[in-house]
Amino acid sequence: MAQPLVKKDDDHDDELEYSPFMGIEKGAVLQEARVFNDAQVDPRRCSQVITKLLYLLNQGESFTKVEATEVFFSVTKLFQSKDTGLRRMVYLIIKELSPSSDEVIIVTSSLMKDMNSKIDMYRANAIRVLCRIIDGTLLTQIERYLKQAIVDKNPVVSSAALVSGLHLLRTNPEIVKRWSNEVQEGIQSRSALVQFHALALLHQIRQNDRLAVSKLVGSLTRGSVRSPLAQCLLIRYISQVIRDMANHGQSGERPFYEFLESCLRHKAEMVILEAARAITELDGVTSRELTPAITVLQLFLSSPRPVLRFAAVRTLNKVAMTHPMAVTNCNIDMESLISDQNRSIATLAITTLLKTGNESSVERLMKQITNFMSDIADEFKIVVVEAIRSLCVKFPLKYRSLMTFLSNILREEGGFEYKRAIVDSIVTIIRDIPDAKESGLLHLCEFIEDCEFTYLSTQILHFLGIEGPNTSDPSKYIRYIYNRVHLENATVRAAAVSTLAKFGFMVESLKPRITILLKRCIYDSDDEVRDRATLFLSVLGGDGTVDTDKETKDFLFGSLEVPLVNLETSLKNYEPSEEAFDVNSVSREVKSQPLAEKKAQGKKSTGLGAPPAAPASGFDGYEKLLSSIPEFAAFGKVFKSSPPVELTEPETEYAVNVVKHIYDSHVVLQYNCTNTVPEQLLERVNVIVDASEAEEFNEVTSKALNSLPYDKPGQAFVVFKKPAGVPAVGKFSNTLTFVVKEVDPSTGEADADDDGVEDEYQLEDLEVVAGDYMVKVGVSNFRNAWESMDEEDERVDEYGLGQRDSLGEAVNAVTDLLGMQICEGTEKIPTNARSHTCLLSGVYIGNVKVLVRAQFGMDSSKDIAMKLTVRAEDVSVADAIHEIVACG
Repeated sequence: MAQPLVKKDDDHDDELEYSPFMGIEKGAVLQEARVFNDAQVDPRRCSQVITKLLYLLNQGESFTKVEATEVFFSVTKLFQSKDTGLRRMVYLIIKELSPSSDEVIIVTSSLMKDMNSKIDMYRANAIRVLCRIIDGTLLTQIERYLKQAIVDKNPVVSSAALVSGLHLLRTNPEIVKRWSNEVQEGIQSRSALVQFHALALLHQIRQNDRLAVSKLVGSLTRGSVRSPLAQCLLIRYISQVIRDMANHGQSGERPFYEFLESCLRHKAEMVILEAARAITELDGVTSRELTPAITVLQLFLSSPRPVLRFAAVRTLNKVAMTHPMAVTNCNIDMESLISDQNRSIATLAITTLLKTGNESSVERLMKQITNFMSDIADEFKIVVVEAIRSLCVKFPLKYRSLMTFLSNILREEGGFEYKRAIVDSIVTIIRDIPDAKESGLLHLCEFIEDCEFTYLSTQILHFLGIEGPNTSDPSKYIRYIYNRVHLENATVRAAAVSTLAKFGFMVESLKPRITILLKRCIYDSDDEVRDRATLFLSVLGGDGTVDTDKETKDFLFGSLEVPLVNLETSLKNYEPSEEAFDVNSVSREVKSQPLAEKKAQGKKSTGLGAPPAAPASGFDGYEKLLSSIPEFAAFGKVFKSSPPVELTEPETEYAVNVVKHIYDSHVVLQYNCTNTVPEQLLERVNVIVDASEAEEFNEVTSKALNSLPYDKPGQAFVVFKKPAGVPAVGKFSNTLTFVVKEVDPSTGEADADDDGVEDEYQLEDLEVVAGDYMVKVGVSNFRNAWESMDEEDERVDEYGLGQRDSLGEAVNAVTDLLGMQICEGTEKIPTNARSHTCLLSGVYIGNVKVLVRAQFGMDSSKDIAMKLTVRAEDVSVADAIHEIVACG
């Protein structure tokens, strides 16, 4: 039989591959198919014709109903031949033709005869074909034969029946589920492949029964699985069981961990790797649990087989993202992989080293990477650059060597994404490390001298306009900026003009020179450049002094006063008329994202590629929203913003939740309101707060919501003053007040003559608790952090927590009360444990770092006692933590 792809000529210059079937036509092949009807069948020729038909089918060639039927009936005549090779081709073509139900009857008897044949190859293939082409009615007739095939002594036949069962489970699950006993026998088979397929099928049968799956994997962990493939499958199912148990709130000792650890000593490498990967991906895995997995992965790093080295370093790379300290022992082995011939292995090794390396190894790593970068593709280079960015933020004192490396590779050849990643990294370093600003800006200036990407040039010029005027010698950047006016396209020239104007406004000594340069730009060939130059000359004035008017500064450096989404919506809805579009008509209210559209944010975008936008929620979004409100500007920096607390039931006509923003001496309550009634427009929406049960709080001001149309969220605010630095607590009663106007649902507009009706809506009570004054901040090594704090500032006390159902309930109560982060997996409590130690960390209001060691003990009557040891950077905070627990 001809091969689908062969070499035309081994010593041909370009050695192009070609297909022997190239250029064949369907009509000609159908003519050749008449050989199937010959009285004397030629097996070789018939096999070649079937191969051509299969080629056409796999290339997407469609056969008409008549053509497919003719070929099918012709092929069925080939069952007369006893040639084994031809019989296999017949099985293949019948599967591919997928005959209709009335045609299937023609071959059913032949296939059933083959299924009971003494030739095992016939039996296995007949089972595969039958299960592919028959329907549920015929399946019941051959079910007995399939059950017998599953427990057949021949592993090929048994595997064929099990794989067919996997396919049939999608269409006839009721029938396949009756095979459980036979499949269970297959798991005990000595054949590796049969055991693998049997385990896969049995899991599919029971996958919707969580308890049954748990029992299945529990029984198989006792050593009945010998096949490495089945063992890998079992490890994956165990990982799923562990996740399910964690998701359903089961606490205590992690189930099946001992089995996973024992698999690390298996003789098959695939099983060892699968077990190591499963352990590293466990939720809340501790350093102690990781250690054995890291040890075996370290051994694979020096394996002579590239696939093992790749699998090991890729797994370690993922671990380094969450547990970098656990991987540091492998650093020496990974350094040898930087020169690995496989570039994928080398890239993973270098990025892992950048995540796990210490400050002293940075210089050596940079030297090794320099030679390495020229040998890899851009997509690998981007991964390395992003790792270097993280390393620089981690070790700010090493910014010089890292910045030098980034500037060197910035001058080399590379695509847009690669260059953007480098520029983003330099920008991040400049923003996070003040000492790196001037050298970083110069590197960016040198880059735009020879930059082929318009987008990057304009973004860098914009960044220069913001940061450049604040450096010690702003004049040195002017040459680079003005060169862009002469040497670049219109888009870059316009950006350069804007940047020059910013320098002229911010640096009085440069203003006369900038004015001269801008006057030269008035004669530019592009109207955008001319318009900008004229505008900025007018803004700067011509009297030799810089106008420091606030409106001018806002114009040059400020952002849009209206949310971009609102402006876009208003522009789309604007219909051209004699009345010009008025930007003042655009709503300035920040629209909250609908819950269904909220996405989990990935890594923080810090470069020029995505300027920091104001998210609707999250700490950064709240901070930007609050800073944009003048009444709150004097409160200082927000210490913490709580998650939203629902104040209404889900199905009510008005949906309201509240976010508590904690300042040093103020608490701002942000009420997010949504009107869910299409026939109503709410105006003058406000929240009346009764603080009679919160004696330490005094209301300062409130900010009402002017209008709340249907399904367009808005915010109202109420501000309270409290004693500075004190964790004041209290309960607040809330009443929503508003004016209701009837609207036409089709237009969404209210009647202009309708004055509306005043109304109010009672909301749930809100509490400000002690946990609101603590930010959850974890530590990578609790012991080191604990020992680094002064022992003299330690405060210890013991408390009785009363009767509880379990230790877990007591642990949750204390952690919820304090609002601290649980460290090193100590939230996991062993089953039936009578004592437990929980490690907590956080930052208290005033940015004071706090560590807590809580030791719990339970007696026979389920009374729980707790010993609480607190260390803090300020001893008064340690006392405050004890006071919170005592009062809680």
